[in-house]
Order: sequence, then C-alpha cells, then structure tokens
Amino acid sequence: MTPETETEQTSTARAAGIFSSRYLWITIGSCALVFLGAFESLAVTTIMPLVSKDLGGASLYALAFAGPLAVGVIGMVVAGNWSDRSGPIAPLYTSAAFFVVGLLLAGTATTMWTLVIGRLVQGLGSGAITVALYVVVARIYPPELQNRIFAGFAAAWVVPSLVGPFVAGIVAEQLSWHWVFLGVVGLVLISIVMVVPAMRMLGGQPKNADPEPWAFGRIAWAVLAAAAVLAVNLSSEVGGIWTMLLPLAAIVVALVALRPLVPRGTLVAMRGLPAVILVRGLVSAAFFGAEVYLPYLLIERHHLSPTLAGLALTGGALAWAGASWLQGRMDDRLAQLTAIRIGTALVLAGILFALVTAALDLPAFVPIVGWVFAGAGMGLMYPRLSVLMLGMSTPLNQGFNSSALSISDSLGGALSLASTGIVFAALAGFGGGWAFAGCFALAALGAVAATAVAHRIVEKA
Repeated sequence: MTPETETEQTSTARAAGIFSSRYLWITIGSCALVFLGAFESLAVTTIMPLVSKDLGGASLYALAFAGPLAVGVIGMVVAGNWSDRSGPIAPLYTSAAFFVVGLLLAGTATTMWTLVIGRLVQGLGSGAITVALYVVVARIYPPELQNRIFAGFAAAWVVPSLVGPFVAGIVAEQLSWHWVFLGVVGLVLISIVMVVPAMRMLGGQPKNADPEPWAFGRIAWAVLAAAAVLAVNLSSEVGGIWTMLLPLAAIVVALVALRPLVPRGTLVAMRGLPAVILVRGLVSAAFFGAEVYLPYLLIERHHLSPTLAGLALTGGALAWAGASWLQGRMDDRLAQLTAIRIGTALVLAGILFALVTAALDLPAFVPIVGWVFAGAGMGLMYPRLSVLMLGMSTPLNQGFNSSALSISDSLGGALSLASTGIVFAALAGFGGGWAFAGCFALAALGAVAATAVAHRIVEKA
C-alpha cells in the first residue's frame, strides 16, 4: 500500500465516522451497553439505603458494593483470555447473559443475601463486557476512528452520573426499587440485538491458527486479587489491630496477584504498554479516591445541601464528556503523549484544589471549580490510553491487554477507595478538615505518580 493510498483510506474512515451506516448500530449498541453498566452502578448507590432497610441487610451493605467490583476482575481475565482464543463474540454474549441474570436475581430478591448474589453475578458480567467491547473495537473500527468510539464510551459512562441517581430515585419512589434492576433488563437485550450485525462481520474473520490456551493460572490469580480487594473493603468489620493489619496484608496480596494479570514490567513502569497500563491504574486511584470525599467535604464542612454538593460532580462529569469529545475530534493534531501529560496534570491540579480547601478552609467554589479541571483531565487521557493499548496489541493479545487495562482501572479505584477510607477513619478524631485533607493528600500521591511516569508510555526514541 502506497502512502497516498493509506492517507486516502484514513481520510475516508474519518469522513465516514462512527455513526456512518457501516458502524451505526455497533456504535449505538456498544455505547448503550457501557451506559447501562454505568447507570446501574450509580443507580444502586442511590437506592441501596432503601434496599437495605427493606430487606434488613445492614450488615451486608458494604458487600453489595465491594463484591461486584471485586468479582469483575475475574470476569475481565476470563473475557480477555476467551477473546484471544476465539474472538470477542462468545465472550460478549455470555457476559451480557450474566449481567441480565444478575439483574433478574437482584430485582426479584426478597432477602439481602439473594440481592448480594445477584450483584456478584452482575459484576462478573459487567467486568467481562468491558473487555469484550475493547476487543470488538480493535477488530471492527479502524485506528483512525478508535479515538472517537472511546470518546463515545467515556460519554456513555459519564452521562449516567447526571441522570442516574435522579431517575433511580423517581423509579424507587413511584414504583419500587426492584424496577431499578428489572427495568434495565429489556434495554440490555435491545443493545445486544443492535450489535448482532457487527458480530456476524467478525464471525467471517479467520481464526487464529494457534489459539491462546485457557489461562487457568491467570484466572486463579484473578480470584485471589478479587478476594484481596474484598478483604481491604471489609477490613473495618474485623475490629482491633486487624483493622490496620488486614488491609495492609490484603494490598500486598492484591499487588502480588496483579503481576500475572498485566504485561510484564507494569508495576515498575517499563516503557510502552506496561506504563500505559500503570498510568491508567494510577489516575483511576487518584480521581475516584478523591471524588467520593468531595461532596462529603462540601456537605460536612461547608454545609451545602446534597443537591448543591452534587453539582461539583456534575461539573466534573460534563468536563469529562466535553474533553473526551474534543480529543476525539482533534485526532493526530494532539499527540498521545501530550494528551496524557496534560490530563494527568489537570487531575493533580483538581485534587490539590480540594486538598488546599480542606486544609485551609477555603470557600466551597474552589474545589468545585477544581473538579472541572480534574474531569477534563480524565476525559482527555482516558480514551487516549485505550487507543494506545490497542495500538500496542496484536490480535493474539488484544483480549489480555484489554483485560489488563480494565483490571488496572478497577483495582486502582478499589484499593484507593479502601485506603482513603482507612485514612479518613484514622484522622477523624483530629477535628477540622484534616480527615478530608488526608484523603485528598493520598489521592494526590496517585496523581503525582501518574504525572511522573506519563512520559514512559512511549518507547524511547
């Protein structure tokens, strides 16, 4: 292929876009699956107090949140391995089936244990869906359009933060909390129908002559990592000295279990793909570790109503969606390394705004404005990290690398949330804003680390 022909094909792909007739239904269907997964996650946060009261399950409240996140790691590894063996068709359909079964179990639950089991099955499917969709993007969309479809995924994940809690509250009040789960089932099935034509296109592609064997060892490590993450989240239940020792031991176990699940050299920021995976985990740890405590700070220290405090997250969500759209339109005009560097710096700046506010009791508008910067940073870099990962993968390891990126995302956020919870509890007795400042300081360390290693995402010239 001549350079002129390659340039012409690139221009044609960009002109066609992700909503052209060739990609329309797979774009809508895959973005809908991402949207529904995000909506369900945020909706459950809104209705869980009502569910816990109705089912008498206060002791299982934390498990209903931590469980899906933990078992999602197992789903990611299995889906990645399966996709490398035989393509993403069967993993996508199977993971969607698990997601639906989990919704049905949770939606018809009459006991808290039944609901928790449903949430675990739901989390297993949700984690696997993410990885399968990454491989679908790699197999169907040309590189010239991958920035744009990942921007669509980012928007599909952010938009529910604007409407999810509100809609879930209305459904729970007017109908029943059961319908927050059951009402999503039909939408998942419709989304799967939309992607079927594209799956048929993939079915015609040649199979790997030497398919990847089942990686039962990696799956076992994923189970161990999930158990460790769950132990960190539940450590506050044990009491005594174990409240501190158990999370430290569990974090070590989680990091040991992580090594076989990600490319070699990830934990030491080896140049190229390993650094891409590490940066994704670090920025997730920084952003989500701080985000949970921002509205809490505004309500507790600045006496804002929950609605006004939520505007801080809304501003960050809008900035995330806007920056995702902008980077998708800029394509090659914004270099990948430049986007990552700017993104990590913006996330760090947003967290520092919150940290200084907590420490010095600054006005509430300071962290609210700062979180717009943090959201913009995430929107700028998240799609680019996904594109970089696929660009450094081959059809033989797209599944493994996609699962590694998702696992880094999930474990980074989960471990950060658990660690900031421990810090908050330890500093709560000091009064003032020190407990909040400690949480933001810990989150800022993750952003500093991401900024420091960002330059390693590209191979040395």
